[in-house]
Amino acid sequence: MGGNKDTVTIWHNPRCGNSRGALQLLRERGIEPVVVDYLANPPDRATLLEVATDSSVGLRGLVREKEAVFAGLGLADADDDTLLDAMLAHPILINRPVVITARGTRLCRPPEKVLELLD
Repeated sequence: MGGNKDTVTIWHNPRCGNSRGALQLLRERGIEPVVVDYLANPPDRATLLEVATDSSVGLRGLVREKEAVFAGLGLADADDDTLLDAMLAHPILINRPVVITARGTRLCRPPEKVLELLD
């Protein structure tokens, strides 16, 4: 889901203000990223693990704790394997936006974090 070394990829949810903001910042800088609707096309296990590691936030940092399904599944004290399984089964649990570039991978909350990958 990352692409080649020159590709900028964003895991995007158009309903999310942070995701829209990061996408706008990229486009304002002349970058047209590969936009991945991760809800319709979720990452596989290996990709999700790679992004969790590369972004330095880990699986716990990539999970959306405010989603109702998080509480419904009782994930507050879950281990990484359980979190990973839940995120794969329920992609809405994946935090966004994630931006993947040759310079690194970031969870761009707030959206301005994308700028760390551009300069």
